[in-house]
Amino acid sequence: MILEIALIDILPGTHAEFEAVVATAVETVLRPAAGFVSFELRHGVEHSDSYVLLIGWATLEDHTVGFRESERFVKWRELIGPFFAGAPRVDHWSKVFEVAR
Repeated sequence: MILEIALIDILPGTHAEFEAVVATAVETVLRPAAGFVSFELRHGVEHSDSYVLLIGWATLEDHTVGFRESERFVKWRELIGPFFAGAPRVDHWSKVFEVAR
């Protein structure tokens, strides 16, 4: 699995609406996408207008080609893009190991 990590700063005062739109976008646009594995939204503690999207994909190409080059991505950005205070930073990560209690 590949983990996409997107760091997003949103416009101040739009937290509740952004979170609601992201939830809708995940269910209607992201979840049905080929290769989608998981989604987690985290909110910044020290930086309250910052969010991290953690999106699991079966392969890198499922995100970079299958999703990003599809109409699903266009719809995704139409829904969540208006909340962005700037361009998101998106990187892809592969797991080395994990430890849990």
